[in-house]
Formats: sequence, structure tokens, C-alpha cells
Amino acid sequence: MTASLDESGELLQFDGDPFGVLLWPADAAAPVPTADASTGVPPAQPAAVDAGPAGPAAPLVFPEPAPASRADPAAELVRGFREEIIKAHAGAMRTQAAFQELALARMGFRGTALSRRDAGPLPHPEPAGTLAPAVAAGRGAPAAPGLQTALSAPGVPALGGPVDARGEAAYEVAVASAAGLGYDLDGWVSPATLVRAAWDAVLRSASLAAAGGTASAAGWEIRHATVVFEGELPRVDEPLRFAVVAGSPAPDGTAGFVVRCHAGPRPVLSVPDGVAGPRAAVPVGAPLGTAVSDPVPTILAFKPLAYTPRTALGPAELARLSGGDVPGVFGSSYEQRGCNTSLRLPPAGFLLLDEVTEIARTGGARNLGRLRARGRLAAGDAVSGSSAVSAVTVLEAAWQAAQTLALYLGLQLCLPDARFDVCLPDSNIDLDLEVAHWAVDVFAGGWDAGCELVADVTVAGLAPRPRIRLDAEIRGAGGVLARVSGLYLQLREKPGTLVAPLRGGAAPGFLGRVNSVGEAAVINEMHMANSAHGYLDVALGPEFAPYLGRRATRLPGGGLSLVDRVMIVDGQRGELSGGATAWTEYDAPADAWYYQEYASPTMPNIVHMETSLQSALFLGYYLGATLTGPDEDYSLRNLDGEAALLRQVDLRGRTIRQVSTLLSTTVMVGAVLQNFSYELSVDGEPFYRGESLFGFFNATALANQNGLDSGACVPTWLETAEVAPGAVRTIDVAGRRDAGAPLSSRGHLAMLDSVQVVDGGGRFGKGYLRAVRPVDPSDWFFALHFWLDPVMPGSLGVEAVIQAMQEWLVDSGLAAGLVEPRFVLPTDLSMGWRYRGQILPTDGEMTLEVHLKEVRRGVERVRVVGDASVWKPGMRIYALTDIAVELHGMGAAPW
Repeated sequence: MTASLDESGELLQFDGDPFGVLLWPADAAAPVPTADASTGVPPAQPAAVDAGPAGPAAPLVFPEPAPASRADPAAELVRGFREEIIKAHAGAMRTQAAFQELALARMGFRGTALSRRDAGPLPHPEPAGTLAPAVAAGRGAPAAPGLQTALSAPGVPALGGPVDARGEAAYEVAVASAAGLGYDLDGWVSPATLVRAAWDAVLRSASLAAAGGTASAAGWEIRHATVVFEGELPRVDEPLRFAVVAGSPAPDGTAGFVVRCHAGPRPVLSVPDGVAGPRAAVPVGAPLGTAVSDPVPTILAFKPLAYTPRTALGPAELARLSGGDVPGVFGSSYEQRGCNTSLRLPPAGFLLLDEVTEIARTGGARNLGRLRARGRLAAGDAVSGSSAVSAVTVLEAAWQAAQTLALYLGLQLCLPDARFDVCLPDSNIDLDLEVAHWAVDVFAGGWDAGCELVADVTVAGLAPRPRIRLDAEIRGAGGVLARVSGLYLQLREKPGTLVAPLRGGAAPGFLGRVNSVGEAAVINEMHMANSAHGYLDVALGPEFAPYLGRRATRLPGGGLSLVDRVMIVDGQRGELSGGATAWTEYDAPADAWYYQEYASPTMPNIVHMETSLQSALFLGYYLGATLTGPDEDYSLRNLDGEAALLRQVDLRGRTIRQVSTLLSTTVMVGAVLQNFSYELSVDGEPFYRGESLFGFFNATALANQNGLDSGACVPTWLETAEVAPGAVRTIDVAGRRDAGAPLSSRGHLAMLDSVQVVDGGGRFGKGYLRAVRPVDPSDWFFALHFWLDPVMPGSLGVEAVIQAMQEWLVDSGLAAGLVEPRFVLPTDLSMGWRYRGQILPTDGEMTLEVHLKEVRRGVERVRVVGDASVWKPGMRIYALTDIAVELHGMGAAPW
């Protein structure tokens, strides 16, 4: 197709097929321009005539198609519908071509827009191509308004931002597939393959711009590019289209380019700010700079789904990962019954990593994991087609590091048949646009033989699907040779693979996850992550899809998520009368945040309470407690309970199995009440048992809470008791903690800064404790408990009471004489609780008091028991009975 201006410049006329092969019959061979064998560039089509001085574009006039015969009404209807589609398509393509030709003509180029579909892949030019110095040749001009118009015309993908002022030529390039431009894993290309195809399109377009005879002295490479992913990675056989703006060199020798890629009809990638330059002009490297340490809070640290003793990977292990033998490399805890055959490293010839010298689930700038590797990072490779430093090689090496880390962390264990893909924005769960923005910078033109890849994990998560983000650098003796920032990999199930429960909650089949003894989970860690901060239908089934974006019942997230898997549910959704049972599991890492931050290296009370209560509440929610009122936005609240530790057990690195049974359900207006019993065990032996009442409340029911005293404002004992002057003393908890004193909780478990004491005070005359904790909306627990419905966990309020008692026990001198004392939960003593209100982000402060009622001594052990209450401003909301703390020394004898 050609376009021309009449002599007055007022009318654009068209001849030829306006949409070329796009409407060619599917069973016929499309006409393909013959490419120049030496360059791989198709011959230029007839050039647009000289447009003269730039001026406003004239209106476009298109000839109407000739009327077709109308044989019968049905055929006439079909034919008319088809003609309307063709007419709209033709108009879009004509307008696109017209604006592109007009823009080029007004800028003085003798090229033409290229719109074609090759019979095969674009060959990679050697040398790597040129960007035409059109200004130096006298044919260029500053970017004209027509350029922007051409790129926003119908049929041309929008570029999503302003074009750099140096941009001079706009083209569209189409290729049949990405085959030959890199490797594929079972049909899906890698991001680097897609970027290579985009870069080839830039080079092809630049070559067209240079068709008038301008020569170029050296090959060009990408210096910088922000790669924005707008869709899933394409299959290798999907046709690709690239809208390209190629710029003229600036005084510093660089040139800008902009690209947007479609796979078929869908957008997949754009580069809004590309900068290219000649290889010879690339500097020798950037300084390493000062390492920035910004570790994530321990409560937000990612919990791997499996653990391995491996800390390095040699060529043999990498070859096995290329073959998909993940359990053979990392161990039996990665076993998946042969699932996920596409989750493997690239094949030989494309694998850039020869040796992983370090791989760890901690370390790096964010303490989320690090990988160091050496490999074919300096030599020519089949990925980039280049024999020098290449942004494509850098991206591919970083992508392979992300694949290795994802497998190492066990992300694949949540899915039965997945592939590697890019992570895309998802506003429903606060994955913003930045997740799709990767940046690649190349600083050095030559790489030394000792260069090293260093990749740091910056984000890891499981919702909506398992994902990992990292920053990577290629480092050499001269400094940082190249850098990739924000690379984000996500595992995505293959088309047709079911990964969520069916209606009614049944698993659609094996979902990829087994426990330590090979039993299949029906709900796994990915589902639990979605139940906390994601898609409830993914976690529980399609009945819960309407809750998206609403203040629905959620499980806690982050380090407060203390149920990993559901192994069995014996009960039917909708059957709420009682008797249903669930078997769930929680893996307690030996380095969990609570072991690091608790006053002793033992599991604190908050974890015992939360892991048992979360298992029970999940059963009730799964059975459909809130589906009794699907239009209501229910909030979950724990109301009453009692629980006891049956025996002391070291739970570090162990798997806890929870068995929860629904005892009863009561449905009321605006509320649903459910009572459960539960038992925790390890290795088949119970160690904790309890019973608890939960309530699901709508907003009206929550607003009517009036505390434990029917709305009356009951003061603390200290506010009403007649206490002698000087009888109140204060324990400086913060001072002890800051000094690194033993037996002191810190970090997220540092709930108190001071405790007031009245020795011999309180209702039982054994001692009285009172503490006030400031409450701030930024407190860590509000973000995790619960999403869109933030409240302090009741168990954390209980933990604050326990800490007040622990501080008193240490301060009283009762720990003196114990050998290596540590806090443990008392056994065979049932603690009871009643909650009739919550600590909210706006409450400002929380007040607690403890009435000590028993101090008991034994051989290498001391126990303190009391009753306690907790207030929010103006209202008493918690009552605790027989709450106790205990210190054990070495060789503690039974009571």
C-alpha cells in the first residue's frame, strides 16, 4: 500500500491492499517481501512523495467498498456484518499507514512504514546493527508533532508516554514468531528472548531510516532500558508486532528508542525510555558503591516451603535442574509426584550459569536470600546472539538466577503444573504498577573472565501466585559491569490447570503439595496466603468470589499466619450444626521470628493460641459460616476460650498438626456464633488442647459492643485502691531490653516499656501489676490482622499481660539461683479468656492489670499465676483467669 499527497497537500489517496496479509485467507500463503540476503532487511516499498513544509494534516478520504450481491436474507446478514468489520479494520489500518507515511515524509525520511509478517524469525544482524545518524546526513529533523500522531493513530499500539525529543522515525515491525531468537521452555519464551526480539525490531527500523545511504561505523547495544511488562509472556509461536520509535544520536553519542510489543492482539511489553550507544563508546564499568542494607522486618520474612542443606550448586546440580530433577538436587522435601515438568532451568547452550557459589534463604540487602554465580557472562551466547556485553545476556542471567532461587525456596510446591512467567500488577491485592517495571543498565563494554553474578531477593510471596523479585549485578574487577533492578518472576499455572477448590470446597485433584510423610494437601500455602491477602475464591472456592475488595473475614498474614496446609476436611459446606473436623498443619521454623524475639528460645503463648485458633476458624469459614448472609460484610472476632499445655516439647523445626472440630453454630441477625474444640500434636503425640467460641459480626453488631461491664466505665484497681505514698514502684522494661538483658522480649514482641508494681497489692494481696501501652495506627500487627479490618490480636494482648508477669518475676529476684533459666508455658493449668471488644488503630492506648494470686517454687522452677484485665479507653474488654508464667532452670524437676 502506498499513500500520497496531492499537489495542494489537501488530500491523501490510497491504492493497493490497505491491510495486506492481515486479511489473507488462512489457507493461502501470504505474500512476503523478499529480504536482502546480506542484511535480512526487506526491500523498501515505494516511498512517499516529498510532503513539503510541515503543516496540519488534511482530512482523510477513503473510498467506500463496492456493494455486494444479496442472494438471500441470511447470507445478506452475515455478509453485511463481515463488511462492517472489514470496513472498520481497513479504516484503522489506512489511518495508521497514512499517519506513519505523513510523519516520515514531513521529517524528510525516504523510508516507509513496515508492516509485515515474516515466514520465519527475524535474523539477528551481525554486527548487532546500527542506529542511523540521520541528522548528520542532513535528512533528519527534530521530532515533529506528526510523530506522536502516527504512534497514536488507530491500529498502532499506544506507547504510554511522551516520545523522547530525539525520536525521528516511527515504524511497525511484525514477525511470525520468536523462534530462533532464544530458547523456550515447553513453548513459552523467556523475557530476554522477548527483549531481544524488541531490540531487533529497533535495529530493523533504524536500518530502514538509514535506507537513504547513511553509513554507520559501529554496532550498537542497549545502554539502558526500563522494560515494562503488560501481559503474560507469549508462546514461541505467537506472532509479535512491535511499534518502534528510533532516534538520532545526541552529542554524547547515544540515541533514544521506544518500543511496544503485542503478541497477537494483546500487549505484552514496552520500553518507554530506551537508550543505545556504540559498543566502542561504552565506559569500563561503574563503581561498586556502598552496599545498602534494608532488611525486611522479621515478621515479614518469607518462609520457604521447603528446606535443603545445599549452599552451592556445581555444574552437575545445575544440569539436573535443567532436566527438572528438583528433588534430586535439593532433597525429598521438594518431592511433587512428578509435577511441574516445565519448571526447570534452560537447556545446555542457553544456561548461562556454570556454577552457583552461594545460595541462601537469608542474606542480601533485604535479608530475603542471595545467589552468587559464575558462568558464560562474558563470552558470546545463544541467548543474545552477541559476542560482547549485552543487555539481553544480563537479563537472561538474572532471570536464570530468579528461576534457581524460586526452585530453591520451594515456590513450585504450591502448584501442580506451572510455568515461569513475569509478575503483573494486580490492584485487587495491592500489587501496583511498579511490579512490572524492570530496569537494565550496561556500564562496561568488555567483561573480564572473573566476572560474577550477584542476585539479591527483594520480595517473595505466594499471593495471588508464588512470586519472587530480585536485583542483580554483574561484577568484575573494574566494578559493576551491568545491573538489573526489579526483575519479578511469578509461577503461573498452565492454561486449563485447576488450582483452586471447586464449588463446595473440594480439591479439583492433586494440587502439587505433599507433607513430610507424602500425604497430599487439599489446601496449601498459596491458598492460605490468598485467604489472608488475596483472592478468597482461590483459597476457598467460587462461592467466595463476591467478597473481593470487601471487608470480608480474613486469616492473619505475614508472620502471624500460623496454619500452612489443610490436609483433610471431614464435613460438607453448608452443614453447620456440628461434627465437622479438619486436620491442618503448621511448620515451625527453627529460626522463626518469634524464636528470635521472645524472652527465651521457646515457643511463646501467642503462637500456641494463634495456630490453634486459626485452624478452628478456618474450618468454620470453609464450611460457609458467612455464606448464611452473603450480602453482609462479616468481621471475625474470638470471644471466649480456655486452653492448656499438656506437656513440654521443643517445637523448633517441627511440624504441628492441628485437629479442629466444630461443636455448634448459632445464626442470629447480623452475627454467626461457632464453638470449636481443638488439639495440637507433634509426631502423633498431643501437647496442647482447648475450646473456643468465635463470632462473625456485621458492622452494626460490632458497633454495639459494650465491653465486659455492660458499657460501664470500670476503673483499674490502682485508680480506686488506697495505696500508701511511695508504694508504687516501676520496672524499667525498656531500659533492661536496651541493655541486652536476658529473659527480655524484643522486636515485635516488645509489648511494654514499663510496669507499675504494688507489692502485696491487688485483690489477693500477693502483688499487683499495671502497664499502659501506646497504640499507634502504624503498629506492625494492624497490617497483618486483618486485611481491611485491622485489630490487635487478642492473643497479643494476652502476651502483653504475660510479659508484665515475666518482668515482675525477674525483678522480684525469684530467678536468682536458677541455672540458665528460660521461660516456658506452664503445663496442666488451663487459662481462660473472655473478649468483648478489640484494640483498634484509633484507640491511642491499651491498659492492663494483673492480680497475682500464687507464687510457687520447686527444684529449678518458679511459677506465678494471676488473673488479669485489659482496657481500651473507657472500656474493659479482656478478662483472663489463671494466666501463668514459669521459669525453668537446667534439670528442672516435676512439680
